[in-house]
Amino acid sequence: MRKLVYLTLLSLNFFSCSSLKVTNTVNPNPKLKFVNAIEVPFNQEFKNTVVGGLSSIDYDSKNDLYYFICDDRAVYNDARFYTAKIQLDADTIKKITFQDVVSLKNAAGAKYSNWEKYPDSSIDPEEMRYNPKTKSVVWSSEGARVIAKDFTVIQNPSLQTAFLNGSYINDFSLPKNLNMQKEEKGPRSNGVLEGITFNSDFSKLYTNVEEPLYEDDQEATTTKGGMIRLFEFDTKTRKNTAQYGYLLDPIAHEPNPHTGFAVNGISTIQYYDKNQLLIVERSYSVGKQACTIKVYLCDLTNATNVKDIASLQNEGVQLASKKLVLNMDDLGIFTDNIEGITFGPKLANGKQSILFVSDNNFSDKQKTQVLLFEVE
Repeated sequence: MRKLVYLTLLSLNFFSCSSLKVTNTVNPNPKLKFVNAIEVPFNQEFKNTVVGGLSSIDYDSKNDLYYFICDDRAVYNDARFYTAKIQLDADTIKKITFQDVVSLKNAAGAKYSNWEKYPDSSIDPEEMRYNPKTKSVVWSSEGARVIAKDFTVIQNPSLQTAFLNGSYINDFSLPKNLNMQKEEKGPRSNGVLEGITFNSDFSKLYTNVEEPLYEDDQEATTTKGGMIRLFEFDTKTRKNTAQYGYLLDPIAHEPNPHTGFAVNGISTIQYYDKNQLLIVERSYSVGKQACTIKVYLCDLTNATNVKDIASLQNEGVQLASKKLVLNMDDLGIFTDNIEGITFGPKLANGKQSILFVSDNNFSDKQKTQVLLFEVE
């Protein structure tokens, strides 16, 4: 996740929690209608942990249970995820009740180290999805690329499978272009694996980098978007089977001061239908507290498989198409650092729900929001 530290530079039928069942009634032009939002209080405690940094949301429909990964690098508490119940009354969110907190463990069975003390054995959790077929979770880490005069940490990103008690099962084999490097090649720091989503039968998993790989494009600016990659994996072999290019929007607002930090990237993704993903683009600029959150319907059908193509700048590369579904700036509400998306239960009115969560980065200047929409 790109850390957003304010005032500094620093009719649908569902198969399961995270995927849309492919039917002939899928709306090719979905619309999202805002219902309401609630906040988790800053520094709320649950089982001796600080609830914050919620970087993803996923829904287990069978058990009416939500999964939230926390992007704490074991600085405040253990690297962890939460489960929770979300109470809906009269088709609005009324209450979030946390059920459990689970520490994530590495392949050796140990908890991850505190980033500030032992960065080489720490982790940067970003996204998590529940798989009801295997009763396990898949989660991503961005890794690290910190190069300073007297301090260097090079840590590859990862996609890991874990039991529901947080114990390591296995990991996915990531392609070489996701290896962190000291040189300006491969992923950018804090711009790597952000979103995860399964397809309808859990045979495929999709993930994305938040910002362009060095060899693919420059980062987005206020006048030009950057090209990023979406990655497709076979869940049985856990190997990368395809990669697709996608063009980000430009950064939504000029930073203030104009030399201040600004970014636009993909913060989360959600499977919608065959070859289609809902893509959340999150733009932030210093001097503007709210983020600009846009949701696109992305279609991979005619996109070039660039798995074996070194750069998206190559001639003949066709990018995935995108169609705007929602710009949260139009809602007239404050939107923070949205980092998670999931389809939820059917509402009492028969409409399908979809929920978003924001990551407050453990900052009192940000909010942990859960936003509820209905799909029209």
